[in-house]
Amino acid sequence: VQLQASGGGLVQAGGSLRLSCAASGSIFSINRMNWYRQAPGKQRELVAAITSGGSTNYADSVKGRFTISRDNAKNTVYLQMNSLKPEDTAVYYCHAQTNNFNSYWGQGTQVTVSS
Repeated sequence: VQLQASGGGLVQAGGSLRLSCAASGSIFSINRMNWYRQAPGKQRELVAAITSGGSTNYADSVKGRFTISRDNAKNTVYLQMNSLKPEDTAVYYCHAQTNNFNSYWGQGTQVTVSS
């Protein structure tokens, strides 16, 4: 499985960004797609997840502001981020988990929110 993330950038507080993660390869084996983030000096944290069945979950810090979704025809998962805050500044990574518990990471994409 290969993952290609895109969509990061610089935005003012209160603004929006949409991240994309395009999957290729053995995508039939993916049962869960996740977005993680890592801010400088902090541990990587799970932001949002979506299962192959469409169930979603979110970190408390982003509930009501971020939405994870997927387009199966495009093999792409999205993270719509609204009402961005400076504390959302981080490198965002997409991650795939497969049926046989393999784990794949995309390259990070930088999100910077200015105050």
